[in-house]
Amino acid sequence: MNIKSLLLGSAAALAAVSGAHAADAIVAAEPEPLEYVRICDAYGAGYFFIPGTETCLKIGGMVRTEGGWYNAYKAGQEAGERGTYWHTRAELRISTASDTEYGPLKTATVYRFDWNDGNSTTNKLLWANISLGGFLVGKNDSVYSTFLGYAGDVINDDVIEYGINGGDELNQLTYNYDAGNGFTAVISLEDSNSGTGATGANHEDSSDHYAPDVVAGAGYKAGSWQFRVVGGYDSIVEEGAVKARVDADFGILTAFVMGGYNTDGDKLNKYAGAGGDGLGWGDWAVWGGVGVPVNDKLKWNVQVAYDDLKTLSATTNVKFNPVKDLLIEPELTYTNYDAADKDTWAGILRFQRTF
Repeated sequence: MNIKSLLLGSAAALAAVSGAHAADAIVAAEPEPLEYVRICDAYGAGYFFIPGTETCLKIGGMVRTEGGWYNAYKAGQEAGERGTYWHTRAELRISTASDTEYGPLKTATVYRFDWNDGNSTTNKLLWANISLGGFLVGKNDSVYSTFLGYAGDVINDDVIEYGINGGDELNQLTYNYDAGNGFTAVISLEDSNSGTGATGANHEDSSDHYAPDVVAGAGYKAGSWQFRVVGGYDSIVEEGAVKARVDADFGILTAFVMGGYNTDGDKLNKYAGAGGDGLGWGDWAVWGGVGVPVNDKLKWNVQVAYDDLKTLSATTNVKFNPVKDLLIEPELTYTNYDAADKDTWAGILRFQRTF
């Protein structure tokens, strides 16, 4: 074997070894195509699919800042005078939805952040609930308020309290029924140890109370008219209250009237809760209001409320939307507390951006 043959044989062997190594080399995988956000409009505007899932997500909220003059919820300025004040609030709303064989599976979560005078802040989980097939479980506003649609389209709508004094948000297990022909109904078991703005003697021993409160209601809508009734039973004081409401849409204006009856006006049950000066309704209360859309940017509202204790509250405002999702709202409220022989004037100027 000469040198030339040796060199050629060595080169061939090296080439074979190199080819074998090349076959075993690690090759980087090609990047997967980017999945762009897909719109999910089956559950309303603003939803989109979370990439890689069949769950739809919506993120929204609002930023609000308002200045006020005096307090409509106090009988006389000396009972809680705050002169002029400034308050700012932000809310973050996160909603999810996905399709199941039982209907949409949804969650709703709302976080609230407040900045008040005196550098005081309040941060809270306002709502957090799960809903499926008509059922809702978790924290939400009491059905006693939501089923009737709260009250009028004004800020100080609950000087005479139509819901639960101290805040409607509480834990609950609720079932909503919609027949699809205008008839709706609801029943709810609500936490008796949360949302009880009525404290005092009737609720001072509530910490060891485990029976839930009960709320039930029914309603019917036909054309421009709607009638709803709802009742709430306070299991701690073993008393309750019932409210009925009629709404009408006349095109040029909307109107409502709502009445409430307390099963025992001498007991401060949470469903006829203390409003304003902590006086409660007594045996009954009524609310009524009118909304007049002047044009697509301007609406005028008024609400009047009166109760068995001769408390009178009247509120009027103007809601101005100079551009989409921006609200400017001046409001004025007058309240007369006959039982305390006091009256109150209060004003608010609100700015709010919703997204």
